[in-house]
Amino acid sequence: MIKIVLSFILTFLLVPAYSYSFSEKGQECSKCHKFTSAEASTLLKDLVPNLKVLNVKMAPVKGLWEIVIESNNKKGIAYVDFSKKYFVSGSLIAIKEKKNLTQERFEDINRVDVSQIPLADAIVAGSRTAKHKVIVFTDPDCSFCKKLHAEIKKVVSERKDIAFYMKMFPLKIHPEAYEKSKAIVCEKSLDLLENAFEKKALPKAKCETTAIDENIKLAEKLGISGTPAIIMPDGRLISGYRDAKTLKELVDKK
Repeated sequence: MIKIVLSFILTFLLVPAYSYSFSEKGQECSKCHKFTSAEASTLLKDLVPNLKVLNVKMAPVKGLWEIVIESNNKKGIAYVDFSKKYFVSGSLIAIKEKKNLTQERFEDINRVDVSQIPLADAIVAGSRTAKHKVIVFTDPDCSFCKKLHAEIKKVVSERKDIAFYMKMFPLKIHPEAYEKSKAIVCEKSLDLLENAFEKKALPKAKCETTAIDENIKLAEKLGISGTPAIIMPDGRLISGYRDAKTLKELVDKK
């Protein structure tokens, strides 16, 4: 039972959920304003083994510490109340602004170095000279990737300063996606990608390429395990589908 609970906590921490928890007592106290990474590590070592504490600071909510943690090369956010008696997992939601504060911090601490992502094999929607380059890890047999692609087309039709660079990342759960990805990359064809999304038959790959295997390794290195995965120009990693309006807002966010 303990192993199940610990597994749940780690999963919940490293992928912030759209829910929230409150400690029983969140009042300030005069002796509670110092909490080091070393102290946090000691406090949590028995609760969550093999956890590394990277940073501790006061949370946006009065009475809580925000703790940046790492496990299995993945970073996440957790909270401890000022009394240091309660460990809080989940997301802090700003009700009035309707913002998931934990999700925003999660994206901030997991920024990707976009300069390290090769784009020679990418399929481009929009102009290659566009000011803002958004990288998308996509799978030709992924239904949410198809849905996202429709929104991408809306964005590039409205904003000539935004281009999307699609990296083929076939998931193991889609057995035909690997060969389809090779065919798409060999011809660098946006039309072939769209045909795949429409469930049309694709020709066999017309070249030998290692690009797909390299993309799979790169995705693993970046902590990407699902599609679609969107990397903003500033390195923020966004998981899942977003509509055109949200995509534009994410690009413009400073």
